[in-house]
This record gives sequence, C-alpha cells and structure tokens, in this order.
Amino acid sequence: MLPKDNRTFSRRPVLLAAAGMCCMLLVLSGIDPYDRATWLMEVAPVLIALPVLFLTHRRHPLTDLLYGLIFLHAVILIVGGAYTYARVPLGFWLQDLLATDRNPYDKIGHFAQGLVPALLAREILLQGAYVRGKRMSGFLSVCVAMAISAWYELVEWGAALLMGQGADEFLGTQGDPWDTQSDMFMAFLGALFAVLLLSRWHDRQLARPENAAMKPAPGTGVNCG
Repeated sequence: MLPKDNRTFSRRPVLLAAAGMCCMLLVLSGIDPYDRATWLMEVAPVLIALPVLFLTHRRHPLTDLLYGLIFLHAVILIVGGAYTYARVPLGFWLQDLLATDRNPYDKIGHFAQGLVPALLAREILLQGAYVRGKRMSGFLSVCVAMAISAWYELVEWGAALLMGQGADEFLGTQGDPWDTQSDMFMAFLGALFAVLLLSRWHDRQLARPENAAMKPAPGTGVNCG
C-alpha cells in the first residue's frame, strides 16, 4: 500500500481533471439550454457541490468510489439541465428500447439521487464513528437518501406553486400522475443499491490511509452483520 502522501498526490490530477470537465460541461450546457430557468434549477446542486468538495478535499477526503459517483451524478444533472429531462436524447433511445410511454431519463437522475447521498451518508457515519455496525449505518444511509428525495419533491412542488406553467420543464412529469411517487421509489432503489451492492467495495476504500481523516472507533461497522 502506498504512503498516504503518495496516494493523495497520485489521485489529485484525476480529481482536478474531473472538476475541470464538470466546469467545462457546465459552461457548454449553459450556452444555449432549452430553458434557462430549468437549467439553473437542475444544475444548482453541481454549482453548490463543486466548491464544497474543493474546500474539503484535503481535510475530509472522500473515497475514489464516491468521488466517481458524484462526478457521474453531476453529468446526469448537467445533461438534464441542458435538454430538460423530458427531452434528453438518451432517454428517447431508452424509451424506444424499453417501449415505455415516456422519456425515462429523469428516473436515472432519481436513481442517482438515492445512490450518491446514501453512499455519502454511509461514509460520514462510518468515518466519524457516529454508528457502530453496518446494519445501522445502512439503515440510516437509506433514510438520509429518502429524506433528500422527499425534500427535492417539495422543492418541485414549491416551484410549481411559484412559477405555475413555467415550472413544467423543471417538473418533467410528462403527464404521469404518479411521477412523484415513482421518483422517490427510484431514489429508494438507488439507496438500496449503494448499501447492499457497493458496501464491500466501499469498505475496502474506507480502509485506505488517505480516507482515514476521521478515524472510526474500534469495531465500528466492521463485524456487525
């Protein structure tokens, strides 16, 4: 295993490249988006996350797995902001492939909306030794992801009240009366995917020295179910 400083240095160019690509995609997507207000609302999480990650990457480094998933989520949000979720070309391809009644690209976004916050919550809970055991950390991680999903749906509701028909592109319901419920279900699936299928990979990365800024208490989240 490489020393902490060498590992941190070796991945720094990758993180800088990913941040630079995100900035480039933000600029390109903002040149001529389908709807300017929708673009701003959709990419707002990226505009907030980038400076936060930059300011915290030394003192509170995240795992490579989480950084990578955050990058993918950012790309999903940026593309959705540029086209609006109901008009993303990839979604139309999936609609034809799956023979669905609507463009399903927004469901990819909501799956990521559950996956990334759940993994981030798990990382914070285990690194900070806030819980002891994988089962409780997994349960709380799913709860955090669902809370974020619920708040996002409340934001959409607020936008609909304030903007009226001007919020249609942001809501992207495409005439589906159960859009809110299905969005939250996709976030739930994303959170379960993070907790049930990525936990072993995540644990291996958490064990690396460069990810031990907040050292867990002995036995935290290791041999508890």
